[in-house]
Amino acid sequence: MLNNIQVTGNKDTRSGFGDGILEAARKNENIVALTADLAGSLKLNGFIKEFPERFIQCGIAEANMMGIAAGLTIGGKIPYTSTFANFSTGRVYDQIRQSIAYSGKNVKICASHAGLTLGEDGATHQILEDIGLMKMLPGMTVIVPADYNQTKAATKAIADFEGPVYLRFGRPVWPIFTNEADFVIGKAQQLSQGNDVTIFACGHMVWKAVEAARILEEKGISTELINIHTIKPLDVEAIVQSISKTKCAVTAEEHNIIGGLGDSIAQTAARHCPIPIEYVGTNDTFGESGKPMELLKKYGLDTDDIVAAAQKVIARK
Repeated sequence: MLNNIQVTGNKDTRSGFGDGILEAARKNENIVALTADLAGSLKLNGFIKEFPERFIQCGIAEANMMGIAAGLTIGGKIPYTSTFANFSTGRVYDQIRQSIAYSGKNVKICASHAGLTLGEDGATHQILEDIGLMKMLPGMTVIVPADYNQTKAATKAIADFEGPVYLRFGRPVWPIFTNEADFVIGKAQQLSQGNDVTIFACGHMVWKAVEAARILEEKGISTELINIHTIKPLDVEAIVQSISKTKCAVTAEEHNIIGGLGDSIAQTAARHCPIPIEYVGTNDTFGESGKPMELLKKYGLDTDDIVAAAQKVIARK
């Protein structure tokens, strides 16, 4: 199945959000876009041009933006908030918890520039804890799409999904290798079948996992690759079915290994099918300023790191 994964182009996932919200807004007049002084970075110019009356510029006041969004839902609107992932979560956690999650408001928290691949803006902007923060909130759906197409599909899908959503995407140009039609909220996407090891990945790391799986196949290691684009609700059935077969797993995420995808997989395995697991992600650390690909390599999130983790975990079986 790995041979069926073809790159059809290269584009940043934040553009998938910008194009997705515009298409969704054309179909649903209740969709409203809010931003905290980052309309250009979040690719909202098309939306603003076509629906200026449905756009709210909140300025550099993210907490206020979350409160406005919560209020808009009372009138039946579907607000999409937009800013960097760090400012979408860490800066406004109290407002999200109290005004959105606790009261089950239908707010879509759309977070760009997540993880190390934000790059040169450095540690203060490279939040590596946001998946954990959001998945711990009761009732919060957490989605981390893999490429432009999947981000676009997710942006459209959450318009019809009732309840608060955290949608995480990124800044750099990235390979496009999925089809929009394949995205279903809460349903893991199996990219290859294998018997020796399962690799679970999300976000930008899915493509790194594809590269790693191809190297492993060349080494004679049969790899099952699963894109966990929805961290919550987790597709427990798909996870258990895979690890019951391969008996070991690697998780890959552009996030702290504490609290992210790896923890979700480990918890599922502990409950249903205990297996050895190796984690590829940042290890209890902040990031730093640098070029995105160099940062991934320095912090152990590159293709070779996934290959090494797979070989290590197979030896532990």
